[in-house]
Amino acid sequence: MLKRISLCVTSSLALACAPAAHAHIVDNVLEHSAPNAALQLAPIGSHESGVLGKSSAEIVAYHAASQRILTVNARSGEIDILDGSDPTQPQKIGAISAGGDKEINSVAVRPDGLAVAAVQQADKTDNGEALFFNAATGQELGRVGVGALPDNVHLTADGRHALIANEGEPSDALNAEGTAYLKDPEGSISVISLPTDVAAPALGDVHTADFTAFDTADLDPSIRVFGPSAHHNLPSRDFEPEYISSAGGKAYATLQENNAIAVIDIESATVEKVVPAHITDHSQVPLDPSNKDDAAELRTIPVKGLSMPDSIGAFEAGGQTYFATANEGDAREWGGYTDEVELKDLVKDGKVCDDLELPEGIEDKKFAGNLKLTNASGWNEEKGCFDGLYSYGSRSFSIYDAEGNVVFDSGADFEYITKDMPGLNFNADNEDPDFDDRSDNKGPEPEALTIGEVGDRTYAFIGAERVGGIFVYDVTTPAEAKFVTYVNNRDFSVDYDENDVAATTLAGDLGPEGLAFVPAADSPTDDALLIVGNEVSGTTTVFSVKDLLADDADSPAASGNSNGSSNSSSGSSVAAGIGIVAGLIGLGALIGGALGFLPKTVDEFYALLPAQVRKLLP
Repeated sequence: MLKRISLCVTSSLALACAPAAHAHIVDNVLEHSAPNAALQLAPIGSHESGVLGKSSAEIVAYHAASQRILTVNARSGEIDILDGSDPTQPQKIGAISAGGDKEINSVAVRPDGLAVAAVQQADKTDNGEALFFNAATGQELGRVGVGALPDNVHLTADGRHALIANEGEPSDALNAEGTAYLKDPEGSISVISLPTDVAAPALGDVHTADFTAFDTADLDPSIRVFGPSAHHNLPSRDFEPEYISSAGGKAYATLQENNAIAVIDIESATVEKVVPAHITDHSQVPLDPSNKDDAAELRTIPVKGLSMPDSIGAFEAGGQTYFATANEGDAREWGGYTDEVELKDLVKDGKVCDDLELPEGIEDKKFAGNLKLTNASGWNEEKGCFDGLYSYGSRSFSIYDAEGNVVFDSGADFEYITKDMPGLNFNADNEDPDFDDRSDNKGPEPEALTIGEVGDRTYAFIGAERVGGIFVYDVTTPAEAKFVTYVNNRDFSVDYDENDVAATTLAGDLGPEGLAFVPAADSPTDDALLIVGNEVSGTTTVFSVKDLLADDADSPAASGNSNGSSNSSSGSSVAAGIGIVAGLIGLGALIGGALGFLPKTVDEFYALLPAQVRKLLP
């Protein structure tokens, strides 16, 4: 089947292809690329749920055979099924419902159409469900029980297993004394053996990897087990798997609040080990710690950043397994308990050890006074003070080897890249676009991440939850990962108003939550795609991922991106292509009129064109 989705043909010799208007593709898409970038990312279409700020577009997946996009709509407790055959205009054609007061948190789909959704009960502390359905038909196939609060689902590359991260969050209520949670279920990983056909597995196919073995184990001191004053301090209940991925027979699950990563053997459904996640030293790696200085200014301070990763993506490179994480950071806030404090309060209350040697005036809100810190790390019981200060998130993404050793971290890249971009409000929130608003609280807040191959290169795509946009890094050689491009489909001049969807729509994409990469071989276009679920704007947006290296190989005249912000394409090449095609159409019309063999469809005509011409078509 030909993948080209559209071609404007007129009866005259002229050919004009005007792009369709899309409400969520802003007039000036913000872009910054490295010199000679090998990849170009551009938004081409979007679907609007019509609901703002209610998580109506979160995790996304794509089924190539039916060309359907699956978007988790947490607000409605459904998965919206979108027709993605024309990715410039995805349209809703159906839905899968969790039923009752249940919620759906995640979805994944196998190439044959077997899809699985993670279903949370109305009481999040009750055991959840894995819902199986046929992505091509929308038919529910059955359900099996899994652990409490299933938060993310992943399918292994061989299609033999579904892996579900059961977060097991505690109840939203404390006991009468306010010292312990009323209920705190175990976190776990469900390893589900899948049938070879499009059918639901049986309950006996569900195996549980838990953390009970770690209740008596010696953990790395940077792995956090904490809660209210009478907290049980049991890893089996305190480890909360957030996101999961796999490669090479192993699965890797982020334990976000614990600042750790679990390594799971899939065949035996056991947690082999729990390794500490990256910690950034902000005395060496700068950050902007103030939201009150009216400036985008990065500085070093004696604070460490707990990466506390959210999304994770495992991949192979050079015959070895690696995994990459988006280092969001997250306070624990349940039942009236929180570990969040502000730097200025610790200083004012005399809780910082004298030998920490803080810079004079750091408690000023224009310096770092408002910086959000955790009181669950750095406390020295013997001294009765904090001998280390730890903030949430490292404002970066990291790459680890299979053993859990960090081989790369992007450091301060995300803040430096966005600091001076024209039209972008540095460290803005994902609702109100105020400049510098989130500098005291996780900055750009990288949350979403996926891995994809374009040509012979491997790329990491990282979504920034607050300021928005997608960062792309070439991770073909993981230890030498390199920034490629950053693209943000957002208009920062538009204010957020949850009661005025039509006006807020003009802001573009707000709050990227989930990413799905579609290889060129599975795409309905000539290019690979990136699908983004945006939880605040409620939009599911499709980006084209153009391989500029392939263009260079096909055409010596093809050129890559350059540094700076841009919303333009290679106009001269496209114009040349249009001119060639217009001439061919005119010639075809003249000859076909006489001989009767003018192609009857656009795709038939497209197939007759030389490859060089097809490459130039818009």
